[in-house]
Amino acid sequence: MEKIPGWKDKILFTPGPLTTSNTVKQAMLRDLGSRDIEFISTVKRIRGKLLKLGGVSEKGYEAILIQGSGTFGIESVISSTTPENGGWLVIANGAYGHRLAQIVKTLNFQCEILKYAEDQMPVPQDVADALDKNPDITNVGIVHCETSTGMFNPVEEIGILVKERQKTFFVDAMSSFGAVPIDIEKSKIDYLVSSANKCIEGVPGFSFIIANHNSLEKIKTFSCSSIVLDLYAQWQGLEKNGQFRFTPPTHSILAFAQAIKELIEEGGVEGRAVRYKENYETLIQGMETMGFKLYLPEEKRGYIITSFRYPEKSNFDFNTFCDSLNDKDIVIYPGKVSNADCFRIGNIGRIFKADVLNLLNAIKASVEELNISL
Repeated sequence: MEKIPGWKDKILFTPGPLTTSNTVKQAMLRDLGSRDIEFISTVKRIRGKLLKLGGVSEKGYEAILIQGSGTFGIESVISSTTPENGGWLVIANGAYGHRLAQIVKTLNFQCEILKYAEDQMPVPQDVADALDKNPDITNVGIVHCETSTGMFNPVEEIGILVKERQKTFFVDAMSSFGAVPIDIEKSKIDYLVSSANKCIEGVPGFSFIIANHNSLEKIKTFSCSSIVLDLYAQWQGLEKNGQFRFTPPTHSILAFAQAIKELIEEGGVEGRAVRYKENYETLIQGMETMGFKLYLPEEKRGYIITSFRYPEKSNFDFNTFCDSLNDKDIVIYPGKVSNADCFRIGNIGRIFKADVLNLLNAIKASVEELNISL
């Protein structure tokens, strides 16, 4: 794929929204009605391609689109798939795991949290033990790529243990789906949620759920606390006439159709992973050469987003540092861990090795301008 030689906007080294290709942006320069035949056909194609990207095409799974950010999709699953008197075990080793638990609690479902430090990986046997101690738990949730640190959690090992105990398994794959291979079937995932504006490199506007067909059928009689986020009703609407029940984000969906096309052209999930890993490796090498320290040890790091510790040898101020990079058309994110002062740099979106090298040059210049000691 050709690299765009110049960028009109600032480059987003973030976990999303991301820098997108010009062709994805251009795909939004059309107006289609929500009941237009072409639009309905586009939605149908997207649903099919999402299943192929998930490796579950024609294997008893469904793809369902939900308006709103990724968190809307998460709340849709939680509110729609919890049986009466059911309860959740949420595995949390970061801010997004705890957000999942917050949604469960807000919806007034029983919630047990299996907590880990933000630099610790969940232990599958701990999950099995927690389920064995509390047979009333019906649903288990975990974040695949914990975006606060960048850690990949062991969803496959945990999923097998969850399913052995006949529980419903939910995976938040917001920051991983499309660039990190996930064996949905082998991991026994009932519901997986991701978002348009992450690794598939679309724009914000909707999330999507890949759901096991048999699991979906079981929630038919469940009571959902939301009309808009009723997952079963949304699926039935799409199956009936291909239409959203409420006004869809038409332009975001057109952009997403183009983004999926470009993902497939790049070699699918594996092909995109190659580029993101190169971005990550280039970033790590450059940052460590400058003297920055990483939050996670190497064996626990994923390649989607990386957390760096504040320099210890100087009075480092992140806002000043961030503003300096912003003046150089570079955008990074503050940290989201509670036990250390960190900032985060994303390796995803329509960025390439050359862009990461430009980022490193900008960081080096800001370090010198601000007299930061490393």
